[in-house]
Amino acid sequence: MDVTGISTAAIVARGWDAVARGDWDALVADYTEDMVFVMPGQDDVLAGRAAFRAALDGLGALLPGGFAIDRIRQIGDGAEVVSVLDWHCDRLPGGSQLAVLFRFDGGKVAEERWFVDTEQWKAAF
Repeated sequence: MDVTGISTAAIVARGWDAVARGDWDALVADYTEDMVFVMPGQDDVLAGRAAFRAALDGLGALLPGGFAIDRIRQIGDGAEVVSVLDWHCDRLPGGSQLAVLFRFDGGKVAEERWFVDTEQWKAAF
């Protein structure tokens, strides 16, 4: 739980709601200043909330065409929460799954790390 008493799983769910609305400022409010974001295939790890927030403005260019999340399940609470996403896109209409690990420090996300089938992800483009 964070200092307000909300569970870390609820913080992650609140973040996915912000993503669905495209409310990047609400999303990054739950991240530490020195957070890191890691996604397979990236040349660089995004370090820091400001860099993460700036990258979110170009999110559409980073996702496959027609990318949509069909369902999200949360696993865990406390220091680590995992989201399992069912998703599809134009080139993979049957869809797939990916997992996102959120690590917390002081009730805020300190690390977000995506786990995807990298060959399938590349094929989606």
